[in-house]
Amino acid sequence: MNTPPSTPGAERTGRSSVSAIQLGVLVPLTPPGWVEAGRQLLAGLELAVRDVNDAGGVGGVGGVGGVGGVGGVGGRPLELVVRDTAADPQRAVAAVDELARLGVAALAGEYHSVVARAAAGRADAIGLPYLCSSSVLDALTEQPTEWVARLSPPQSRGWQVYADFLLGAGHRRIAVAVQPSVYWAAGTRILRDHLAAYDGTLVELEVGVSALSPTAVCDALLAHRATALLLLVGHPEPAVPIVKAVRRDQRLGEILIGAPAGQPEFAEWAALLGDDGAGVPFLRYLPETLTPLGTRVEKVLREQLGDAPSFVAFEGYDTVAVLADVLRSHGTDGTDRTDDRTRTRIADAWPRVAVDGTRGQIRFSRTPGISVWQWAWPPIQVVDRDPDPDLAAPDRFRVLHSG
Repeated sequence: MNTPPSTPGAERTGRSSVSAIQLGVLVPLTPPGWVEAGRQLLAGLELAVRDVNDAGGVGGVGGVGGVGGVGGVGGRPLELVVRDTAADPQRAVAAVDELARLGVAALAGEYHSVVARAAAGRADAIGLPYLCSSSVLDALTEQPTEWVARLSPPQSRGWQVYADFLLGAGHRRIAVAVQPSVYWAAGTRILRDHLAAYDGTLVELEVGVSALSPTAVCDALLAHRATALLLLVGHPEPAVPIVKAVRRDQRLGEILIGAPAGQPEFAEWAALLGDDGAGVPFLRYLPETLTPLGTRVEKVLREQLGDAPSFVAFEGYDTVAVLADVLRSHGTDGTDRTDDRTRTRIADAWPRVAVDGTRGQIRFSRTPGISVWQWAWPPIQVVDRDPDPDLAAPDRFRVLHSG
């Protein structure tokens, strides 16, 4: 039975079937959520479900491992039950409760780290397995949990890689334009601690309605003699006005603008900023070379999206690849029943996962300081949009550093 959406076009289910295994999905599909990120994440999730179902579903006889053939004769199809979080933690918690009542076998998705943290905490509390696709806060849950696993790298690792890039490029005096947020505060702390170990310094410039304006940020950069400005702020506001102000200030022609959280990854950044948006390094979680599966997925997603897929779309695909493999190997009991025992089997299977995804083999382990089962380690790159006017193209990126 289809679940009626509360917001037209924002929430939907896939093809309904009595025997379908339902996966609950959390994605930001309306503002103030990062809609483009949600669209990319959902595209990857949906493509993987189509691949699983085209191969015969999950739990049948005669299937082989991997998304290309997880099913077989008599397998059960997967079905996504999608809920829009709109970047609202309370809305996400309510969605987790609703999806659990609807009988989903597991929870997947979410892009915004603070939202994912709220969802993970609730999933842990009620015993619903959750594979977090694209959120990086180290403390995804308050206490160690068996119910939650994560594909994206923890913030401490990714942002240390970014700090290494800055140090390698000769930057020791770093400014961050920052808004109040648990996520931004964690990132600031990681950067400061890592830079300090190499005689680097970091100054915080609080921005927003009641704090520094873009023009005041430019003045502060000069006052602090910073050589790099990092945008730990929302997109498009206030990130876009700050970039424009710095680019147009002739006093700041040599300053590096960076965005470790990945704002320049998406086409909207280039559309809003044009040439001003090039040369802004950010983190993305892609390898130097995609796996054969990743190459095929990239081609299909490019045709579907009309643009190069971001790493977030690959995270979505890999999420379903893992859950399908877990369901095939551990989650079903040969019946059409999806109950607490199914959920427990899924959570118990995290340490036994070995799935060839789009970006490498995925395995989960316990990592010091991380409360959830963690893929150790996803590939990490520092990249930017190529600023060379003779080479630049909307989807041309330069890899500046890998970690």
